[in-house]
Amino acid sequence: MTFLRAGETGMIQRVGGAEDTKRFLANLGFVDGAAVTVISELNGNLIVNIKDSRVAINKEMAKHVMVQ
Repeated sequence: MTFLRAGETGMIQRVGGAEDTKRFLANLGFVDGAAVTVISELNGNLIVNIKDSRVAINKEMAKHVMVQ
């Protein structure tokens, strides 16, 4: 997901990482098949829209989310 720029939308293909990381991201709505739109990037954090919610995650978490 770190390759998406502001205004771009991608479909989540896979969420990687340890089980607790996957569970944390799934609770935020980062699940396979979900659409995610990057709103902005601030100081290494991504502000994204996912499932009608606006969420901020850091780049380390964003690296675990593979989009197409």
